[in-house]
Amino acid sequence: MTELVLPNDANPLGNILGGKVMHLMDIAGALAAARHSRRVCVTASVDSIDFLHPIRVGEAIQVVAQVTDAGRTSMEVQVDVYSENLRTGQRRHTATAFFTFVALDERGQPTPVPAVIAETPEERRRQAEARRRRQARLARVGRLVEEQAEPAQGPGRTADVPARRPASGPVGDGEAAGGGDRP
Repeated sequence: MTELVLPNDANPLGNILGGKVMHLMDIAGALAAARHSRRVCVTASVDSIDFLHPIRVGEAIQVVAQVTDAGRTSMEVQVDVYSENLRTGQRRHTATAFFTFVALDERGQPTPVPAVIAETPEERRRQAEARRRRQARLARVGRLVEEQAEPAQGPGRTADVPARRPASGPVGDGEAAGGGDRP
């Protein structure tokens, strides 16, 4: 998703507010999770966000999100933020964070999600890294027990939820359902 940074999005220095960036990251991540699971998804956690460069009023902000792995009811989504100077075309990576979303059923209860099928070496690398981050998250909140730490393909996986390949591209601009453009 791409937006133009306007004065009402900015702090007194003319840079986009960090809260606005986080809001856009949450929306893009939720869209990627919903597309993967075909369910309403809620934010369960966000790893740290470091703002590497400011995004100025008049520049474009592009937020790109992609599901990296799935547990039984949750998904990790990598969200990258880029700025673009519309006059020069210069693009810069400005932030990355990993969000965890939980899929909910019609009663608002967690519900199983499809596994992520990693086919390329890059997808397999991202998935392995996602699984390490998941272990760390669960350990941090004291929820690391053997049955919760199983990957999506492991025991407890319901057979009626088919696995899915990651979308052909991350959630970004110009796609209808799953395609995307990557800077």
